[in-house]
Amino acid sequence: MARKNSDIAEKAEDAGAAANGASGRGPAEADTGDDLTIEQLAAQTGMTVRNIRAHQSRGLLPPPTIRGRTGFYGDEHLLRLRLIAEMQADGFNLKAIDRLLAGTGAGAAAELLGFKRALTAPFEQEEPEFLDEAEIAARFGDATDGKMLAKSIKLGLLVPVGEGRYEVPSPTLLRAGEELTRSGVSLEAAIRVLEQLNRHSEGVAEAFVKLFLEQLWRPFEAAGRPEERLPEVREALERVRPLASEALLAVFQRKMTQAVEQAFGRELERGAESRHRSRRR
Repeated sequence: MARKNSDIAEKAEDAGAAANGASGRGPAEADTGDDLTIEQLAAQTGMTVRNIRAHQSRGLLPPPTIRGRTGFYGDEHLLRLRLIAEMQADGFNLKAIDRLLAGTGAGAAAELLGFKRALTAPFEQEEPEFLDEAEIAARFGDATDGKMLAKSIKLGLLVPVGEGRYEVPSPTLLRAGEELTRSGVSLEAAIRVLEQLNRHSEGVAEAFVKLFLEQLWRPFEAAGRPEERLPEVREALERVRPLASEALLAVFQRKMTQAVEQAFGRELERGAESRHRSRRR
């Protein structure tokens, strides 16, 4: 699990550099020309020569440059193989990858790789923590019985990693729950609120994904995915990512202010009425 999160964080860090592939390459993706033999290409990508030839026979790679009797490979092949490897690691099959690459010309791999990394980079920026059962009990007391622990796992607040240890994907959420219990709120009530928050947040996330698909991606698809518009779509995605969080926070703050004012207004009115009735008696 720790290795998985490390890999995800590395992809998120690489996204910006890869996304700039169309305008210039960083040191990790320097221009190699067409100077790599298939054995050197295999060494650089971590693939076998056999896998590279198989991808080439499926049409996923453009043919090499032939000089004499030897085929030479370059940046486009490197980038396409990196894209293929990352998409396979994310669960895409070769048919889906073939559809993505179908009809793309030379030089498109850098932009496709940047788009894919921008699309799959995690929204959260927190570093996970790891706790054992004793540490969880010390922070939340005896309330962490089997039922509460199961609910915390179901909500994704805790992820079992074996040997009585748990990954905490969002330490901020766990600290919020801890502060609530210190303030006198029962752990059961705090988890109930987090369940509601999780449910409503799913709806908000789906709304933003739908917005991106309907307003940005599908028109791009309908136009035949023109390569010259791919940077525009990627940049739009990168702008939407922070806007989604900012818009959600802004709306929540307004609604929270209104809810507090209304709730405590009613409580004050109720208290005033109660005191008035007491005086009349």
